[in-house]
Amino acid sequence: MADPSGDLRIVGRVVKAHGLRGELVVEPSTDNTEERFAPGVVLQVSGGPGPRALTITAARRHGERLLVTADEVADRDTAEAMRRAVLSAAATDADIDDPDEFHDHQLEGLRAELADGTLVGTVTAVQHGAGAELLVLAGPDGGELLVPFVRAIVPTVDVAGGRVVLDPPEGLFDPA
Repeated sequence: MADPSGDLRIVGRVVKAHGLRGELVVEPSTDNTEERFAPGVVLQVSGGPGPRALTITAARRHGERLLVTADEVADRDTAEAMRRAVLSAAATDADIDDPDEFHDHQLEGLRAELADGTLVGTVTAVQHGAGAELLVLAGPDGGELLVPFVRAIVPTVDVAGGRVVLDPPEGLFDPA
């Protein structure tokens, strides 16, 4: 699950304390646990009292969960105070397993063109809404266009080629 801000990705939640030395039982929400919970990795913490960042010293599997130790958590009381805390890390392109999912920064700057190569604009941002995402385009005339980021309208995203191809329904780009 990517954070809409584009910078952080939730990688787990603290479930409870384990033992007397401050181990945390973490429910991971990443398939990349070996990298995300490797010694030396710094995770951001939100929710509840306690440290705002954790420097991982060790992590090991415990069934479907992880037992995690961190420099900032030296005892059970500190670990208990972190119950329900959310752990986040900087988003990386490696986090995405789905070829139809992208980080905002991968889309920003791409040319937006029609199938015949006609330039429509440049992607300047992605707006995240309750229903769906919108690509914000800077039009060639300086105006701003909003395009629903759905496969029917954006059938091709070619990050390597620096473009998105649009198949807009009639009237999408007509002035209001």
